[in-house]
Amino acid sequence: MNAKLYTQDGKEKGVVELPVEVFAAEVNKTLLHLVVKSYLANQRQGTSKTKNRSEVSGGGKKPWRQKGTGRARSGSNTSPIWVRGGKAFGARPRNYGGTIPKKMRRAALISAYSARAGEEKIIVVDSVVISQPKTKAVESILKGLSIYQKKNLLIVDASDRNIYLSGRNIKNVHVKAVSDVNAYDVLNAENIVFSAEGLIAKVKEAVSK
Repeated sequence: MNAKLYTQDGKEKGVVELPVEVFAAEVNKTLLHLVVKSYLANQRQGTSKTKNRSEVSGGGKKPWRQKGTGRARSGSNTSPIWVRGGKAFGARPRNYGGTIPKKMRRAALISAYSARAGEEKIIVVDSVVISQPKTKAVESILKGLSIYQKKNLLIVDASDRNIYLSGRNIKNVHVKAVSDVNAYDVLNAENIVFSAEGLIAKVKEAVSK
């Protein structure tokens, strides 16, 4: 399994060999669905809340006597059928998250990488050098690779802060350290761009931790 290798200015330099165990594995769609669903659920805050009849102001005194008024009987103005009454079966704070075993998360990440590699969406740049944070520098690289304004995942080394700061403000560009990438990040991007050839070896390390 190979991926095209480019220079920083977008010129094709050759190919780079991708580890078969990470980029040529069988794609487990069921596992990807479970892991992505769990990841998205964990992003939910679960802070929605409405007041029930015990929390709204009012109540205590019966609005009017039980009989003889010609109106429907009523015991409290906090009833859900009253204006400004409590909400019946309203939203309550809750935790939507769940846990996925580490082995399943690793296997899902491998499946995601393999799916993108099979679609030839893996792009490797031999070395990206940015002396100071500058958004135009990353934009220029993406334009040279003909993937500007597409949904791109730019994978960088954790120590290379200049690339991170340069790319984080670009629309549809998600910049992440190689050790922080998850299956959702890979599947949510059209192209996976590695900012250095040496990161390919680090991917293998990241999925084996």
